Amino acid sequence: MLCNEVKRVVYFFLDGSLSDQKKNDLAKHFDGCPDCSTRMRVQKKIREFVNRRLSPVSAPDRLKVRLTRSIRAFRTEWSASGASE
Repeated sequence: MLCNEVKRVVYFFLDGSLSDQKKNDLAKHFDGCPDCSTRMRVQKKIREFVNRRLSPVSAPDRLKVRLTRSIRAFRTEWSASGASE
């Protein structure tokens, strides 16, 4: 496997979406190519950082309660106005 091909598929490697054969080919290449190995480790760290920053954050309980009340009030008003006919 050549470095140019590694550059094209390193993201798929990190996603785990490559076939076992391709994964093995890449692992062998990383063992013998310090530049590609470093590139892969840097990309992996960037992806981990982004994933941590994009991890879901739960809304505060107060907000959940307010939204639930607002939705219920809207439904009540909607059905009272005959809009469901």
